[in-house]
Amino acid sequence: MPPGEPGEARAAGPAEPALERFLGEPTRSLDDWRWLWTGDRKFPITSHRGAIGRLIVAVKRLLRPFVAAPQADLWERQRVFNLILLEYLRRAEDVRSIVQDVHEHRINHLEAVWREGLAEVMAHNDALFARVDQKLDHVRRESRTVWARLASAVAAAEGGGANALERVREEQDYLELERRFRGTEEEIAERLRPYLPWLEGRGEVLDLGCGRGEALAILAERGVPARGVDASASMVEECRRKGLRAEVGDLFEELSRAPEGTLGGVVSFHVIEHLPSPAIERLVRLAWRALAPGGVLILETPNPLSLVVAARNFWIDPTHRRPVHPDTLRLLFQVAGFEPVERIDLRPFPAELRLPELSLEGLAPELRPLAHSVNELRDRIDDLLWGCQDYALIGTRPARS
Repeated sequence: MPPGEPGEARAAGPAEPALERFLGEPTRSLDDWRWLWTGDRKFPITSHRGAIGRLIVAVKRLLRPFVAAPQADLWERQRVFNLILLEYLRRAEDVRSIVQDVHEHRINHLEAVWREGLAEVMAHNDALFARVDQKLDHVRRESRTVWARLASAVAAAEGGGANALERVREEQDYLELERRFRGTEEEIAERLRPYLPWLEGRGEVLDLGCGRGEALAILAERGVPARGVDASASMVEECRRKGLRAEVGDLFEELSRAPEGTLGGVVSFHVIEHLPSPAIERLVRLAWRALAPGGVLILETPNPLSLVVAARNFWIDPTHRRPVHPDTLRLLFQVAGFEPVERIDLRPFPAELRLPELSLEGLAPELRPLAHSVNELRDRIDDLLWGCQDYALIGTRPARS
């Protein structure tokens, strides 16, 4: 038979179901049940009782037509109902297959998204709990600090009376002022990292007015030997709690006691603006004496070249005396014998606070020179108004010739 003719299709198709599929445990195939109810399929009459069983089978076969005839109408209605039910079951099966084929990848995608979303939520949940733990640790540290300060205040009152207690109160007020306006310990530490190249490998560093120990901690991380001195007992206590070397004392006495030519570095951050002018000069000269040849003196202070700093920000701290002009401080360094003396400008104001610049795009060619001149004037005014918030001078004691 030539390929493609119906006979070949029938020959190649699946074999017809057998009645045995419906005996015992019935088949679950809808196609088999359709085959059963579409045609006039008669189940065989069998028996396993020997001769008597064969007699019973013969009687049943004889009586079958007489029993089936009265029930023919009922049987036909049952057959039609079964076929309709099979048709609906077939449609439901087709719909299920279509839904599965068409939407299975979508369902899988949704499940994947759900799993990823749940994992992300759990990750954020872990981060949230970690943040809560950090806050709790901070509260615990603060509570210990409060109790320690209370105990120190009580001890000061017992030993020195009202004057000692007043000094403790002033210290606590200044600690709060620093915390609110100068920045967190982490922020201060990041601002001090640029000084490391000048301090590493030179010897011991003395931090005058070490405060909470941000500079001492960074130097310790890099293996630079360092110690600090501060007039505040609370500040020194905080340094010692971190395992840093610090003493309560006067910075001028500490510099005077240092053997001549022994220190690799002397640093002081935001201290000289609290001192009168003669004291600043004395500090620079004492530092030169204590430094070894090649040692450096680093002094950082608010930048008075910025009008915003000089006229507004500087006066937030009521203990500030007067701004220190960088040219004046440079002169003190040079007169004391430091050479070279470098200046670095620190912490420029954010761009969103600066004066806007005129865009040259879209302007007529004849207007661009004027706009360029306006921008140059804007740069000069912007630097005068804003500029950088702090500056530092770095002076080196020359090596012996």
